[in-house]
Amino acid sequence: MLSLFSTLGGLLISGLPKLLEFFQNKADQAHELRLAALQNERELAMAAQGFAAQLKIEEVRTDQVAMETDARMTEAALEHDAKVLEKASTWVSSYVGTVRPTVTYIFVIELVLINFCMVWYMFENPGLIQNIDDVIKYSDLIFGSDEMAMLGGIIGFWFGSRQWSKK
Repeated sequence: MLSLFSTLGGLLISGLPKLLEFFQNKADQAHELRLAALQNERELAMAAQGFAAQLKIEEVRTDQVAMETDARMTEAALEHDAKVLEKASTWVSSYVGTVRPTVTYIFVIELVLINFCMVWYMFENPGLIQNIDDVIKYSDLIFGSDEMAMLGGIIGFWFGSRQWSKK
């Protein structure tokens, strides 16, 4: 249960930059809200006059503008990162690209080693295992809910931010 909360916490924390961006763009959003109200009034007037096809065309245009805006924001963020990395030393630039794979490799290797050691210990001490409940009990001792919570939180943090930008 703790691992679920930890993973959820990691996902939520990875969305923190988006939350901060929300507060920074409050004025833009107020403007967009006014535009949306005007657009809604226009759509109601058009629908009252029987312009349903025109309404669909306007929806497609609005979606295209939103996608173009998202693409420009992503491109601007990548350009900013590229400018920052131009001034950084070579090893920093190389390391930036290896952070997520390194974290993944460390935790996968840790999980495999812990499981291998657990199986080896159980085979070396055959009197410990009488049934499957004993296996579960000993595996919980070695790789318990605290470790699973930590692993879930870290993986959720590192890889959860990808889902915030997708629709």
